Amino acid sequence: MKANVIDLSGNVSGQVDLPPVFEEEYRPDIIKRSVLAAQANRLQAYGPHFYAGMNTSAQSWGPGHGVSRVPRLKNGRKAAGIPMAVGGRRSHAPQPNADYTEKVNIKERRKAIRSAIAATACTELVRARGHKFSMELPVVAKNEIESLSKTSEVVKFLVAAGLWDDIMRAKLGRKIRAGKGKLRGRKYKGKKSLLIVVGNDQGLGKAARNLPGVDFITVEKLNAELLAPGTRAGRLTVWTESSLDKLSKKGSQEA
Repeated sequence: MKANVIDLSGNVSGQVDLPPVFEEEYRPDIIKRSVLAAQANRLQAYGPHFYAGMNTSAQSWGPGHGVSRVPRLKNGRKAAGIPMAVGGRRSHAPQPNADYTEKVNIKERRKAIRSAIAATACTELVRARGHKFSMELPVVAKNEIESLSKTSEVVKFLVAAGLWDDIMRAKLGRKIRAGKGKLRGRKYKGKKSLLIVVGNDQGLGKAARNLPGVDFITVEKLNAELLAPGTRAGRLTVWTESSLDKLSKKGSQEA
């Protein structure tokens, strides 16, 4: 299985043999399980203080007073320290020591990554995610793009390669979030566009990070969530020749 290699001008400059991982079967069930586990493992524990709502002098009067036996303040008859009282404790508060992590078998996680990598070469799956492009998949670029250090140079390459429409789709797709997340530092929801995978970061990471929806990663740190945002595989991905070389070596080592 071969793929065309493009240069900085977007012209085909040769062909390269794709690693066997691009022939992996498509397993959306395993991909979804792996992505949800990665999201769960990022959750931060939250909850009130252990004695929240209980810092009070309230004690029950006991029976024989003609009133309910709820705890009441020492200097009055106001109820306190119980869920139905104003300022009282919560009845079923979230526990800070709760464990939200999810475990995925090592072989299962690797299978998810391999399947998501293969999905980046499937035109139907990539278009189903809404990506806009005019290139034959997978998109493989020469190693010279790894040394680009300016965003303007990256933009010029993406325009020449026919991938700029997807960046504009992500830019115009930013919407205001519904709900209280607007008050908590996450007012806008954006769309995912390109994923750039390289063998070595020689400056491209800083040059591409400001582009809407673009993610940058070295091939050693690839994970299922980057390849399948929202558990949906088929992300529009730009590979470099060096990243494919490392994929081939890694695949031969695992085999």
